[in-house]
Amino acid sequence: MYSVVLKIICIVLTTNIISACGFHFRNNELSSETFNKISLISYNQDSTFTRALKEQLRINKILIVPEETNIPSLHILSGTINNQNLSLYQNMHIAEMELTFLTKYNITIPGLTSKTLSTRVTRSYLDNSFIPLANLVKKNMIKNEIYQLTAIQIIRQIASLKANINANKKKGLPTYNES
Repeated sequence: MYSVVLKIICIVLTTNIISACGFHFRNNELSSETFNKISLISYNQDSTFTRALKEQLRINKILIVPEETNIPSLHILSGTINNQNLSLYQNMHIAEMELTFLTKYNITIPGLTSKTLSTRVTRSYLDNSFIPLANLVKKNMIKNEIYQLTAIQIIRQIASLKANINANKKKGLPTYNES
């Protein structure tokens, strides 16, 4: 009986300490009223990257709507993927390649902020010149992974921007940051 009461007291105490320090889970970062709808404008609406970004927005329960003046917008300005040789075999064939995806985008929250940001995701892979078809498949898989990671990174940056705006509101500071 004594151990059960002690366990309950420990659980209640731990819960109170965690909630008092401001800890919260990160799974619903963007589910507030500010970001329940967003318009997505992309330089290429049919690209694999744009589809990955739309998927991440849906996962975070953000409805993608047509562009309006009173709805936050995410404008993908550019997305470029670059190849770089990292190492060579002794016979001068490429041994290791690096793919880098650089994205520039603008987040506009009507009446609050407009910010241009960028992300960079890099992945490397081994290149075997004796199996070119397998290399192509591997490269496409790595590109898809890069697109997914970039989309997640953009969602995190939007959440960070939202957190900064909310913190400034609480402190009574201006909530706009023109860039």
